[in-house]
Amino acid sequence: MTAHKLDTILPLPADPLPANGGVLARVEDLHKAFGKLQVLRGISLEVRKGEVVVLLGPSGSGKSTLLRCISFLEEAQSGRITVGDTTVECGSHGSAYRKGVHEVRLQCGMVFQDFNLFPHMSVTENIVAAPSRVAGVSKDEASRRARELLEKVGLADRANYFPSQISGGQKQRVAIARALAMDPQLMLFDEPTSALDPELIGDVLAVMKDLALSGMTMIVVTHEVGFASDVADRCIFMDGGVFVEEGPPGELLYHPKEERTKQFLRHILPKPGGGEPAANGTT
Repeated sequence: MTAHKLDTILPLPADPLPANGGVLARVEDLHKAFGKLQVLRGISLEVRKGEVVVLLGPSGSGKSTLLRCISFLEEAQSGRITVGDTTVECGSHGSAYRKGVHEVRLQCGMVFQDFNLFPHMSVTENIVAAPSRVAGVSKDEASRRARELLEKVGLADRANYFPSQISGGQKQRVAIARALAMDPQLMLFDEPTSALDPELIGDVLAVMKDLALSGMTMIVVTHEVGFASDVADRCIFMDGGVFVEEGPPGELLYHPKEERTKQFLRHILPKPGGGEPAANGTT
């Protein structure tokens, strides 16, 4: 057999794209209501593998509900959700529906604004719990992975602390590590810095930026414009349960087309040169 030269061998992709053209997550015509209140009105969204999508919008626009529906923490009345190779018809029931919901949940990591750590467990125990109890990972392997993740988020020296002994920013980084411990394909962040003191926000955003640079697929609800500008591939402005406008961050944040988007951005974008938000919502 003739030996191949090393420079003629093409390396295989380290992490192949999904079979559906690189789209990792798809939401189709999603409707969600709480009683008579329509919160999501026919939302459709595609997120490609490795893409970072930032959702912006006022309180009550449906951003958090959309994330909770994707991860099936909330059940939409109708529509279809696909993550990886698993598609779930919302509003249906039965064993196929329950199996699909379980598979999607395993592929999604969710980070909330209020941490949701177990107060009676140490930092390491919080991270180990789901892999060992839900995914069947051995405790030794889950503990090894927890140490790696704590190193990744800069908290290796807090492994044996309890949530009451660490700061809010550290709790949020533990929450990120806990979500990553399940090896999700898709990370969902629901305003992860909104409950933090300003001086603690930077460390959390740095971890999220590192995740994005590593190729993690992410949907992020946030008002952190700097993060969106630096990291997002696409920004979407939501209001009234619909997508009003979307585009690259440089376009949507600084040259929005829709008047409602401009009105919202007036309140969150800094004025040129610093100071109060810009009067026209652009720079």
